[in-house]
Parts: sequence; C-alpha cells; structure tokens
Amino acid sequence: MTGVVLIFGVSGFVGGYLAKEFCSFGYKVYGCDISKSSDIADQVTFIPCDILDQVQVRKVISETKPMYIVDLAAISSVSYSWKEPAKTMAVNVEGTLNIFESAKEIIPNAKILVIGSSEEYQQSDDPINEEFSLDSCSPYGLSKITQERFAKLYREQYGMKIYCVRAFNHTGVGQSDRFVIPSWCRQVALLSAKKENGNIIVGNIDVYRDFSDVRDVVRAYRMILESDKSKTIYNVGSGKATKLKDILDYIVSLSSCKISIEIDPSLVRNGENAKIYCCNELIRKDLGWYPQYDIFDTIKDIYEYYYLSLIHIS
Repeated sequence: MTGVVLIFGVSGFVGGYLAKEFCSFGYKVYGCDISKSSDIADQVTFIPCDILDQVQVRKVISETKPMYIVDLAAISSVSYSWKEPAKTMAVNVEGTLNIFESAKEIIPNAKILVIGSSEEYQQSDDPINEEFSLDSCSPYGLSKITQERFAKLYREQYGMKIYCVRAFNHTGVGQSDRFVIPSWCRQVALLSAKKENGNIIVGNIDVYRDFSDVRDVVRAYRMILESDKSKTIYNVGSGKATKLKDILDYIVSLSSCKISIEIDPSLVRNGENAKIYCCNELIRKDLGWYPQYDIFDTIKDIYEYYYLSLIHIS
C-alpha cells in the first residue's frame, strides 16, 4: 500500500523517524514544519508551514493533496504545558482544527492520524486499556482529550476518516534532553567524556513508566493509518512498567566514573501519577503489532550517541 503522505511537525523528534518509516514502504512523503531539521531524510519533500496559520495549512494540503495526513505538530512536554497552557491548547487543538477544516474542504476522503497520549487517562496502578476513563491532571493531557473529541465530532458530522492513538512514553536517539532519558544519558555521558566523577540532577525516580523505542511507535502509526479502523482508538506502548530508578541505575552503570544523584524538587511535578503503563492487547490482536526493540538497548544507544558526540567535540 503506497500513496502520498503529509506529515505536520516533521522536524520534531518523532517526525524524522515517521518520515523514514513511510519512505521505506514506498510512500511519497511531504513534511511540514516551521523550519527544516537536518534529520529529515533526503526523500522527504519539505514545505515550511506554521500549523497555527490556517492559510498556510490550506495551501499545503491543496498543493500536495495527500491520501494520508499525520498531525505530529504539538507541544509534547507535560512540564512545558504547565508553563504555557494557552500555547499548548493553541498548538494542540487549534492547529489540529486547521488541518481538519482544510482537509474537509479539499480532500474529505483522506485518512488523518491524530496523536494522543497516556496523559489523557485517569490515574491507575493497573495496566491501562482503551476503556479506561479519561481524566487528565495536566494542561497537556487536557489538550489531547479536546483534540480527540474534535476528531470524533468531525468523524460523525462529516464522515471523515480520522484515526486517534494514545501513545505512551517513547524515546530514542535525537529526542530532546528536556525529556528524562536523554537528560540523564547526556549528563552521565558528559562526565564520562571528561573522565570526571560528579553528580547528576534528576526529578522523581520512584515512579513507573511505560517506555517504547520510537521506531516501534512509528511502525504502529503506519499500521494504524493503513488499516480501516478509523473509529477504533489504540494504545501504543510496550505493556511494561519500568521504574525510573532502574533506568537511572542502568545509565549510571554505563559509565566508569563515580556518579552521585541529586534530586531537584523543582523537577518533581505535583499530582504526578505513581505508575502509568499500557495494556496493548487491542493493537496486538487487531493489527499484529508488537514491540521489537528492548528499551534498555535503546537507552544504551542514546547514551553512546551523546558520549561519542561529546568526545568528538572535546
């Protein structure tokens, strides 16, 4: 199955991986963002576009007339969403509505994939399936719930094929060090590159999270978009709860330096869920998707990427 794919937010961490995923399966890929990332594959045709500019969004969709659209343009950091709740709602909701409105008028039969989050769900120590209640405790999660409800509205009112997923944590080489695993990997790699003992700054390490390799996640996105199940919402996650302390201990073990841990209270979020992990039985059963990468191998790749980069700089 091939065709034309348009990815909004292609310059982001996931965008580069998703573009490569579609290119490897023979799709013609267009990518939009405010600026072009150096990580974008050569096969991708880049078009500058601000998702908050409805005229620009409409122009891109009109020119490319894609069969498939993926909306990755988002404020994706929970901590940032607390600092900028209005901007989070604007990008994650108004930006998505710009896509829906333009697609409705120009390519109403296109398939559109909207990326939700595990942050939408109410707190639970049990594995979370798609039937769990939505009750977010962050601006980011609320923006994703709102985005998802607009997707349902446009499906029902206009017959559009809008797919929704709820992705759990994912990481890989190239993710910003504003996120927990790259942050820790970079801090430890910096000490290793300098051959210095020292300490690293962390937040809450006693919580459990479901981490996947980004390559597994973008494969799920492609498989979902290729399916005919636009009314089915899928969780995308490993199905395993890993304690952040165990991840931190592993990262520290990759270095020969003596490293101590310093907890910064400002990095500990109030009301943070103690455990968030995914029940991925539905996507396994319906689409045959399953994780192919071990998260600790992924973490090692991230650490080595930083270490080799820092050695090269020094």
